[in-house]
Amino acid sequence: MSMLDHVDFSDLRVFVTILRAGSFKAAAIQLGLTPSAASHAMKRLEEKLSTRLLYRSSRAISPTAAGAELAAQLEEGFEKIGAALGKIETSAAGSLGELRINVFADAAHLLVEPALPEFVRQCPSVKLTVVVDDKPIDIVSEGYDAGIRYGHYVPEGMVTAPLTRAHQWVAAASPLYLERHGRPVQPEDLARHNCLQLLLGDNSSYKWEFGKGRRKQKIRVPGLVTINNTAATIAAATAGVGIAYLLEARIRKEIREGLLEVILPEFAAPSEPFHMYYSSRRHAHPALRKLIDIIRLQNGLAKLR
Repeated sequence: MSMLDHVDFSDLRVFVTILRAGSFKAAAIQLGLTPSAASHAMKRLEEKLSTRLLYRSSRAISPTAAGAELAAQLEEGFEKIGAALGKIETSAAGSLGELRINVFADAAHLLVEPALPEFVRQCPSVKLTVVVDDKPIDIVSEGYDAGIRYGHYVPEGMVTAPLTRAHQWVAAASPLYLERHGRPVQPEDLARHNCLQLLLGDNSSYKWEFGKGRRKQKIRVPGLVTINNTAATIAAATAGVGIAYLLEARIRKEIREGLLEVILPEFAAPSEPFHMYYSSRRHAHPALRKLIDIIRLQNGLAKLR
């Protein structure tokens, strides 16, 4: 009986994922396991192989010489298996069942909505579920195949694919508001204005960011109105209620039609690109790959390789 008959394939996968992710916790999230289950899988694998594969400390995990050699061979093997399965799944991309993604509101409006017609054309039999949610969640435990967030909000240990280039956050107000209250010249001038408060998904109030690099600053602005919905914020700003802080891409139409004007443009702050993120076990889902490529192409990026 060969060694392969003694070793559980899933334990080998846990081992490789731990090395990729850099920790038991991150690997467990990717695989949909508890950290304890991942630890038990490693212990079971090392016992069956009678070989220590990992050095463990409170700060880091690293492979032993035997572990590094095994991991390299397994990576190559898993890539071949993934490629073989991918070919089969790609040929049946139109009947892949269900794809569930969780996105925040701005990404739904800017990325998912424009991509839907082409996605439906390319994957006519795929059941696509898009849940719009600005709250941070664990997509693995919640049963999603993928999520869309800004790059710096993507949970540790996830596979990521950039969907756009960097964006800009800008302050904007209606011509009516600026006529009544004047135009700020410096970010500090906002202290004398009514600013529409931006409520994040975790119910914290967002400090407005201005400038770049060393000149970057965060300002707590005054305002009596707090909104956690971009569309409602835009409506309030165009009605002259106050100054809003928004993604410039989100208000292109309002700017073009003269309903809103960007103020303090020289202080506009760059934003991380939008990213699709998912656990490694979802990487072979061809419908997800197609959706990513459609969004990337529509935003001037090349397809994933």
